[in-house]
Amino acid sequence: MTRLSNYLLPTEKQAPADAEATSHKLMVRAGLVRQLGAGLWTWLPGGWKVHRKVEQIIREELDAIGAQEMSMPVMNPAELWQKTGRYGLSEQFTLADRRGAPMVLAMTHEEPVTFHVAQYVRSYRDLPLILYHLQTKERDEPRPRAGVLRTREFVMKDSYSFDRDAEGLERSYQLHVSAYDRIFDRSGLEWYRVESDVGMMGGSGAHEYMAPCPAGENEVALAPGYAANVEVASAQAASVQLPPALEAPQQVHTPGLTTVADVSEALGVSPGALLKAYPVMVSGRGLVLVMLRGDHHVNDIKLANALAAEARPARPDEFEEVIGPAGFIGPFGVDVPILLDDAVAAGGYVTGANEPDRHLRGVQPGRDFAFERADVRRVEAGDTVNGHSIRIEAAIEVGNIFKLGTRYTEPLGATYLDEQGRQQPVVMGSYGIGPARIVAAAVEQYADERGISWPKSIAPFDVHLVSIGKANTPERELAESVYAELRESGLDVIYDDRDGGPGQKFADAELLGCPVRCTVGRRTAESGEVETQTRRGREAGSVPLDGAAKAAADLWRSLP
Repeated sequence: MTRLSNYLLPTEKQAPADAEATSHKLMVRAGLVRQLGAGLWTWLPGGWKVHRKVEQIIREELDAIGAQEMSMPVMNPAELWQKTGRYGLSEQFTLADRRGAPMVLAMTHEEPVTFHVAQYVRSYRDLPLILYHLQTKERDEPRPRAGVLRTREFVMKDSYSFDRDAEGLERSYQLHVSAYDRIFDRSGLEWYRVESDVGMMGGSGAHEYMAPCPAGENEVALAPGYAANVEVASAQAASVQLPPALEAPQQVHTPGLTTVADVSEALGVSPGALLKAYPVMVSGRGLVLVMLRGDHHVNDIKLANALAAEARPARPDEFEEVIGPAGFIGPFGVDVPILLDDAVAAGGYVTGANEPDRHLRGVQPGRDFAFERADVRRVEAGDTVNGHSIRIEAAIEVGNIFKLGTRYTEPLGATYLDEQGRQQPVVMGSYGIGPARIVAAAVEQYADERGISWPKSIAPFDVHLVSIGKANTPERELAESVYAELRESGLDVIYDDRDGGPGQKFADAELLGCPVRCTVGRRTAESGEVETQTRRGREAGSVPLDGAAKAAADLWRSLP
């Protein structure tokens, strides 16, 4: 029995003052979530129903590919994480028990699941294996934001595949691709599967599932037949007109001109005709000078991958004596390794002269400085892939899949004996989905000026029944009758039986966003008809009171 007169759904007229994302504003206003602290959110009954519906879709699709559900503790012995080199990560919560033993609050569960598999798997006959769980995760997020999108505690679905070899991993990976495609389709989202960086997970390959919306913290580069997170996206840069070639670099006086915009305007050239210097300190190598076109920007993730090492921007005291003053540095005449972005074509460029208030014209890569090549720039809208222009959209990451290989199985001793009796490392994959992110993405993608508009598969209720009439009136008695019939039809119904006015009730119904609304009031008693309306598309009409529940159920089933 779900009656609003005794259901915890504390709707609000105003959004929190600090809310920016649509999902943050509306989920609080609709009474679905409440904040407990920075990055800590309580899911109230209505919000938790949505979360659980997403979880059920996930369970059904993973069970369909042969995955087995389990549960693992959120608190882990630190020893496991020390063995894989992931102990002490900046976003990791750590603590000690009463005996002083170091512990970890897990933000993902590669270590514990691999620990168990190492104990169980002995032979190739024990493989393949896919295990999953839905578990609370803890992450010391430095900048919690956007409501439930970026939090310090959240529920995550993690599944893990264990195979004999790379070929088996590919099969498990493709099983998850098909399952994930169905999960996001069933959740009602618009989504993309994009290439991504492996990040702290490690491994040989990864994809992310992205739901486009303005509140997204990620950006996706899209073109016909191509989709990638901008962290790893590559594209053909738009060409730029370069000045006429010079026989040798020529120095020009540029007093106080330290920005690309200032230099290009003063010299009458395009920003892309400048070479921009980005000095970095590379772990194990020291100072490296990265050069790219003036109209491009360094992609730090691609740069770290190209260097195969950690890197950070160099401080002025680390490069000024070796190269020159900040704002005027360039590649000509310097004795440090130079990494040149792939988008820099042959020709003469403007660069810093490594002297105060001086630049050089006509600097040619190869002739005037030696270099190594790498793709280290961020793609830009208007770049092309296979001749097609790319566009860049903000998106919410709702899932990810990784080919981990032996990244975790080797340090944790997960091995098996093959058909010849030889010991081999188990090959592993990891696959995550954030149910809360699916919920927030659905709100972001389908909300309108009135409130939330849920996809019917994850809506908190199928039907919102509104009674217009006080207790002990004929219209209230009719509403009670319709409520009973709706519930008997198998629909999940929220019944607004409060004594408030119709304006408040309709506003709350629009805000909550259930797929179908039925209204029973004095007009019902007079005409013998129940008003019906769909939340999305706003199709309105009426159905006979006799059979209203079946008509409402048919309307609900007809929705996409």
